Amino acid sequence: MKRYALISGIAYLLIFATGFYANFTVIESLVDWNNMAITTQNFVQFHSNLRMGLLAFLAMLFFDVVLVFTLFPLTQRAQKSLTYAASSLRMLHAIGFAIGLFGLFKIYRTTTNGKNQGVEGLEWTIQQALHHFDTVWTIALVLFGIHLFLLGYLSIRYSAFPKLIGLFLVVAASGYLVDSCAKLLLPTYIDFKHIFESIVIFTGILGEFTLTIWLLVKGLMAYK
Repeated sequence: MKRYALISGIAYLLIFATGFYANFTVIESLVDWNNMAITTQNFVQFHSNLRMGLLAFLAMLFFDVVLVFTLFPLTQRAQKSLTYAASSLRMLHAIGFAIGLFGLFKIYRTTTNGKNQGVEGLEWTIQQALHHFDTVWTIALVLFGIHLFLLGYLSIRYSAFPKLIGLFLVVAASGYLVDSCAKLLLPTYIDFKHIFESIVIFTGILGEFTLTIWLLVKGLMAYK
């Protein structure tokens, strides 16, 4: 079990690294939701950055799938049916994210073909592809939030992980669910985007990063 904990901890750590790089260093620096002309120009001008972001997202997706299979044996002794549900939700999130990534691949392909032709006429295609990526991933994050809630419940009720970490995971789940539902349902979400993102980052670090540290410590204990 300690080997699964170590693998899970390493995978989670790499998800943090690749996810923060791809989303906040690359995508956030290229996308201006209020000006698609500037966004299109950024994708054309900084094409190599988009490629690196895509590679980082693919790595994040890979490690997320790894966690589906390594967290399962760590939690199944607590309550098998809920563990199956939690694992299935994380896998559905990964599948949804993969589907969403097709939007970014479309942008990459479009800007590859159009970078020598200027940005005229590309804005609509890029806007639609970005909307696909953002919407599908947001829906997938709703499933991910429920997954974290189940992990938290398994910890609090059945001691899958320490109860305090379980509480933190429930808080993290709430952050994802509040942000995702607001993005899907709140017309003025863009005006409060930074507030909601701060909530997700804070609660995610509180819950998921705390779990990551615990998994790494537990896993490394096997080698002492």
